[in-house]
Amino acid sequence: MTNLLSRLGYLQTRRDRTPNLDLARDLAARDDIDGIREIAENMWNENKNIHSDCMNVMYEIAIVDPNLVTPYAVDFIKFLKSKYPDMVTGAITALAEIAKVKPEFLFKHLSDLKKIKETSTGMTLNKSISALAQTSSANEEYGSVLFPYLLEHLATCYFKEIPEHAERILPAVNEYNKYEFIKTLEKRIELLSGSDFTRLKKIIRIAEKL
Repeated sequence: MTNLLSRLGYLQTRRDRTPNLDLARDLAARDDIDGIREIAENMWNENKNIHSDCMNVMYEIAIVDPNLVTPYAVDFIKFLKSKYPDMVTGAITALAEIAKVKPEFLFKHLSDLKKIKETSTGMTLNKSISALAQTSSANEEYGSVLFPYLLEHLATCYFKEIPEHAERILPAVNEYNKYEFIKTLEKRIELLSGSDFTRLKKIIRIAEKL
């Protein structure tokens, strides 16, 4: 086992992911391309604990600097079909960050992203919304395709999800489409109460100022 892999949480017999986060921050801070490549290759390790930790490191690197993991964007797309839920969640988390710097790649794989959005729940669903929104925000062409799709989601999703997903869609909102966004939210806000209502009102105010 290499010195680099020995820093993974699993190989330190740790149950928390702090070692993975520390490793990711270290690799990103040093722009360690060789080290990142080794971690990326071991996302395919036969040991499910090692491949899970490596995915964790990779998406944490993506959060720090998505440019460092764009060479592995195709791998993340492949992992969307993994039988392991944590690998799927990790992959879409990384892709949501990659969308900020390489939206054209995500746009080419819309069918994969939409499938994840339509078949997932929890954090995997949330991250798929972020990936689609970041891609939509890139330019008018992408927005014309994706923003109506995102609005349809807001109009039909479970009411408890509205504030979270509206917040994640905010990056795709601009001065031209904000009225449709606000109108969609105003139609659903009556379903909410308490902190959910307050959160959505805040999102609407942010959109109004764009």
